[in-house]
Order: sequence, then structure tokens, then C-alpha cells
Amino acid sequence: MAGASIDRGIKAVTGKQKRYSVFSLAKNASSYHQNWQQAWRHAEPKPEYDAVIIGGGGHGLATAYYLASVHNMTNIAVIEKGWLGGGNTGRNTTIIRSNYLWDESAAIYEHALKLWEGLAQDLNFNIMFSQRGVLTIAHSEHELKEMSRRVHAIRLNGIDSEVLGPDEIAKFVPCINMDQSIRYPVMGGFLQQRGGTARHDAVAWGYARAADDMGVDIIQNCEVTGLKRSGRRITGIQTTKGFIKTRKVGCVVAGHSSLLAEMAGIHLPIASRPLQALVSEPIKPVLDTVIMSNAVHMYISQSDKGEMVLGAGVDKYNSYAQRGSFPVPEHMIAAAVELFPFLSRLRMLRHWGGIVDTCPDASPIISKTDIDGLYFNCGWGTGGFKATPGSGHVFADLIAQDRPNAIAAPYALSRFETGLLIDEHGAAGVAH
Repeated sequence: MAGASIDRGIKAVTGKQKRYSVFSLAKNASSYHQNWQQAWRHAEPKPEYDAVIIGGGGHGLATAYYLASVHNMTNIAVIEKGWLGGGNTGRNTTIIRSNYLWDESAAIYEHALKLWEGLAQDLNFNIMFSQRGVLTIAHSEHELKEMSRRVHAIRLNGIDSEVLGPDEIAKFVPCINMDQSIRYPVMGGFLQQRGGTARHDAVAWGYARAADDMGVDIIQNCEVTGLKRSGRRITGIQTTKGFIKTRKVGCVVAGHSSLLAEMAGIHLPIASRPLQALVSEPIKPVLDTVIMSNAVHMYISQSDKGEMVLGAGVDKYNSYAQRGSFPVPEHMIAAAVELFPFLSRLRMLRHWGGIVDTCPDASPIISKTDIDGLYFNCGWGTGGFKATPGSGHVFADLIAQDRPNAIAAPYALSRFETGLLIDEHGAAGVAH
């Protein structure tokens, strides 16, 4: 009898919790977030900081978090001209992988992937990291042979990668069209099973909350209008909310990096172009992996909400507009429909562009400058999201120690003088 009484009590409490949860959700939904608990403080700038990070996207927030958590620098600020994650962090297709060809690329992206694998626990925040696998498909015998070479090189760096034949792909991705008479027939491909996706907004929010908990000031709607220096040393930044004194400035503003560099009289070897993507109306689960194609320059996955997420290549012109031209997605959609015929019945829900900054060798810049205390992290091109934790981790190390670690050292600006480039144009199957 006592056990039955306890059971009834537990059921009663559980029932009350469920009713409370339902009513609480309904109440919050109707309040338009007005009564929701804030995940981080809306700070106003202090007169002086030990370091300032310009750019409130994933890379900038990760840098601030690791400066605080690894290097015990808590008197720092993140300055964002808009809202957190409103740039490329919230405008990408969320693909994560580390199967790059060159040793230097393998090091930074594998470092990032290992951090991804424990990031939810580290931040105590559900970033919806899903290791569903990333499959890059080949459409010709030549492309397949080239992929085999890449796979061997990738595995020599201790990174998981394997070649799949047509029969294996048909089993792994039942909804793909394996008809060999189509314009882009699937001849095979290579798979990184540890790759996958994460929720881009959650990554920004998780880093922001964790950094805020350590005392980092996160300042939104604050645009940087000038970099102040005394001779060859940085002394502070001028913003729309006034002057902020600091001896260290880390610039992580993606497509606008060249504009920020010009404020300090520095010319960066990067070009900024729109990168387009779109999502369809949501449908029931049909694709549980990520598919990429270099020949078509198309990548596709399905979100947790059921939307088909499709991305294309960059437009062929420089622009700071968060939109793109019609020919690029038109070409991508035509090939995607051929590979996945069911897509032809779907309506497009949203279409957008992000501003990506690309270096001549398609590899990033993680570097000091010739101005003491001024550092740049940029040039990630179309693959910046996957590097988020690794980028922030090594950039924080550079800012704190004023020297690059072994992973970041190859990405110094000096490589464009020495010629020691890291040419990743298509070297990992697709420049994304």
C-alpha cells in the first residue's frame, strides 16, 4: 500500500510538472520572448579592457570563451555591430568535417572536430551536434581515382576517411538516384563518418552564455569606426558607443576583414564574395547524412525541422550584399533535382547569401600584424563554420601569448611573402 501511495504521489507531481510546463510554454510563446530568462548580459562598454574581440560570430565568441577559460583573461569584451551570430554564423549550411588533404589543414580542422565532439559538455549547452557523416561523391572515373589518393593522404594524418563504391552508396543513401545515364552519374565517393552538422545559432548562444558566465562583456549594436594606435602599437578602438582603451585587439569579422584592416593601414590579400544557400519547405525525414559534390558544387542535408538545406558555390564577383545572383543556385538546383528527383516537388522556403572572405590559397589567416597588439583571424572562405572551436582556441592562444602555436603558425600573413602557401582549392573534394 505504501508503494502504491508513493507511485500515486509521483504521478501526481509529474502530472503537475507537465501541466506547468505546457502552460509555461504557452505563456512564454504569447509574450514574444519578453519574459524569457536572458542567456547573457547586455553589457555596456567599460572605459578599458585587457583585450577586445571585434566580431560577435562563432569564431569571435569562441575566442573570448577560450581567452577566459584557458588563459584566465576575464577583463575582455566582444564587440558586435549587429546581433550575435547575425553574420556568417547564422547564414551557413552548418557542415562539419576535417577530411582535408594538406597537413596544415588537417591539423586545424581535426583540432576543431575533436573540440566539436565534446563542445556540448564543455559549454553545458545543447548545440545539436550530429555526427551523421559527410559523403563527397564522384561523377567520373578520374574524380574517383583522385578521391582515392586523398583518402590515403587523409588517413596518414590519423583522420577517418573511406572510399565507397556505387553499391555501398546506394545502401548508405537510399534516396539518391544511381542511374548511370544521368548528367552527373554517381561513380563512388569518400566518407568521413565523424563529420556532420550542428545548430549554428546554438553554437553562438552556447559560447556567448559560457563567456558571459566568466565575466566577458558582450556588447551588441556597437559598430567599430576606427582603430587607434600610438606609432606601431594599438591603443584602443573607436565605436559608436565611444572610445574603448585596450592593448590587444582581435579582429574576427569574416567578410568585412579587409575594411577593418584598412582602418589600421593594412592591406589583406582577401576577396569578399556572396555564398548562397537555401532551404525547402519541411518534409518527413528522408536524408540522414550530408552529401557533397565538387563537380556540381552542391551540398545537401536535412535539418532537424525537416527542411532540405542546399548550398552552392560562391558568386564570381566581389560584393558585401547578403544575397546572390540567380545562375549559381539555378545550376545547383538542376543538378540536385537530378540526383534527388523528389526535390522537384518541393517549394523553396528561404534563400540567402553570406559574405565570405577568401585568400589566394583558399586557407585562412590567423596572424599577428606589424602593429603590436593587433591580430586578425579571417579568410576562411566557404568553410569557416566547421572550424569554429578550433579557430577560436588557437586564436585565443595567439592573442594571450603573442605568438602562434604549432597549429596556427602556418597561417601567418608572412606566408604570402615567403610563398609557403597552403593551397586548398578543391584539395579536399570541395572548397567548403
